Amino acid sequence: MPIGVFAQRSGLTPSALRFYADSGLLPPAEVDPVSGYRYYSTGQVARATVLRQLREIAMPLAGVEAVLGAEGQDAVRLLDEHVAGVVGNAAEAWRKAAVIRSALGGDVPGPTIAVLKGPVFADAVEQVLTATAREPTMPVLAGVRVEVSQEAVTLTATDRYRLATRTLVPAERPRRVWSGTVDGDELRAAAAEVRRGPAVRLETVPHGIWLRVTGREDRYCRLLTEEFPDHRLLLASLGEVTTRATVPKDLFLRALEEQPGDRVALHIAPERVEVGDRAPVPATATGRPLRICFELTTLYPAVSTAIGPDVMLDLRGDDQPVTVRSADRGDLTTLIMPVKTD
Repeated sequence: MPIGVFAQRSGLTPSALRFYADSGLLPPAEVDPVSGYRYYSTGQVARATVLRQLREIAMPLAGVEAVLGAEGQDAVRLLDEHVAGVVGNAAEAWRKAAVIRSALGGDVPGPTIAVLKGPVFADAVEQVLTATAREPTMPVLAGVRVEVSQEAVTLTATDRYRLATRTLVPAERPRRVWSGTVDGDELRAAAAEVRRGPAVRLETVPHGIWLRVTGREDRYCRLLTEEFPDHRLLLASLGEVTTRATVPKDLFLRALEEQPGDRVALHIAPERVEVGDRAPVPATATGRPLRICFELTTLYPAVSTAIGPDVMLDLRGDDQPVTVRSADRGDLTTLIMPVKTD
């Protein structure tokens, strides 16, 4: 096929194909001796696609040549080593950025909005982050909404199919009302440091927040400028609960882990919850019996992050959002959407 058609098939531009041909990474299958036109074979599409993907993760040409020339686990090892180096360089860049930010006056203490226990805040961050998503058209879905009132600090995340919210009681009464959407990746990275400190102080600056950790390294997280989905409207518009089931968390998770497919159907009946075709899980259920279906990747994280030994499911029908929360502590609440029952 001519270079233009091969470019479309492989995702590489014609100029990139000429460069990779000249560098020896992807020579054409044939070159017309008169016109100089380059032609490629169908069998070269796979190599060209991998080459493009490797370059997209910033692998240098020498590394690309090594991966393409390796086989099986050797190629995987080279790929993993490159990614580990990229991650390490990113972490080093963050550390250097902190020094530069300090020199530019960017770490001047800002107004304190809340003081929380370090391990409690870190747990809450990791719990709600299960409901984030990477979506190029809506980057805000990778963020965590932080809302500070006079009584509490609330963390919320959503990927439009799940919504997780955790309410925390601050160690000190918040000094002001504040809200903002924090970059989820940076908050996740900061959580490891925050967990090791007894307390964390949240300070606001124009484009981010500082997490000042007692006895540990301070961490900075950017604010996302996109508008966060109106989760309060969703919470306010929830219908009446028609079925409620309380199940032992460990037994419920074990039943979900044994499911063979990507989806699982729950049948809620008095004194039991049937999970797919497995043995029923003992439960306390009220309301009308209900059969409802979920993607495992939606249901399992919501149950696994619930606090306490028992999980409560509030159901409103087989096509309405389901609330998953602790049976005795409601400060972590997750809403999940079911899927159409087969």
